[in-house]
Amino acid sequence: MSLMTDRRAVSDGGSPLPVSLKQPRLPRWTPPVFALVAAGAGYGIGQAAGLDSTVQCALIAGAVFVLGTFALAAGVEGARQAKDRLATSLVWLAFLIAVVPLASLLWETVARGTKVLDGYFLSHSMGTTPDALPGGGIYHAIIGTLEQVGLATLIAAPLGLLTAIYLVEYGRGKLARVVTFFVDVMTGIPSIVAGLFILSVWILILGFGPSGFAGAMALAILMMPVVVRSTEEMLKLVPNELREASLALGVPKWRTILKVVLPTSIGGITTGVMLAIARITGETAPVLLLVWGAKTINNNPFQDAQQSLPLYVFQQWQQGSDASYDRAWAAALVLIAFVMILNLVARGIARWKAPKTGR
Repeated sequence: MSLMTDRRAVSDGGSPLPVSLKQPRLPRWTPPVFALVAAGAGYGIGQAAGLDSTVQCALIAGAVFVLGTFALAAGVEGARQAKDRLATSLVWLAFLIAVVPLASLLWETVARGTKVLDGYFLSHSMGTTPDALPGGGIYHAIIGTLEQVGLATLIAAPLGLLTAIYLVEYGRGKLARVVTFFVDVMTGIPSIVAGLFILSVWILILGFGPSGFAGAMALAILMMPVVVRSTEEMLKLVPNELREASLALGVPKWRTILKVVLPTSIGGITTGVMLAIARITGETAPVLLLVWGAKTINNNPFQDAQQSLPLYVFQQWQQGSDASYDRAWAAALVLIAFVMILNLVARGIARWKAPKTGR
């Protein structure tokens, strides 16, 4: 280690002052190069041990990378920096363990789903096509999904927004605690429970038949707590100074909420609603119980059975033929694309509505 001096710092006598001792550091290219070395070592150890699984070789490579990085950093940079590099390596390893299955699933869906995904598949239904034969499409499932998710949003978004406003702006005492408790309970209920609740009340007790609206009510139950929680957090981020300034001018509280609080947090609220929509779009269990599925186009969500994309994937996979498998993969790819678009829209809204900072 060499003594470093700051040439710009000058003491009373005009001579440079010593500031620190230079700590040896590994070059920036060390982690990626050592990752390649660890990959080769993992492959070599796996071959020597007779392992045929790529996953096992990858886990060995990850262990070699983490332990080797720690040992190398401890020898060159010291124990403190070695611990930091150990934590960083573990974070990267956990990230790869989470991303690799997701990327593999996405690749498999794209590879298999594009076999039959074309304009005909998107614009036709299964009305005249046997499940075991090629052909048919998902137009009726797209219509059903859009209508059911749209109705669920119309039900859940206003109720969730009003509930969050009550909890943040007015909620005090026992009633607020009860509402908060039930929102927490609804957040954790399985989707099948929501479907069974609507089935028992709407179909068995009231005597209505299966329909897209019945499925939408179950989806609204699942969507509502997500909207409440996200909206509640966004409203809490609004500075109290804005509320106090409005109230000091004599503006009523309801008007302060409408004109000050909601516009300030509208970006986060919209993002939360979009993410809640993405969360319910892939639900299958309540739709299976309440909508039942149909092979033909049903544009009326309030009468008779209707199809949806998650249920279409489940039913086509259940058929067991090569043609139905291809349709199931293609429908799954469309569903993933739909959810991805919703997430991108939510991020775009959040970025658009984010406060602009400037100098």
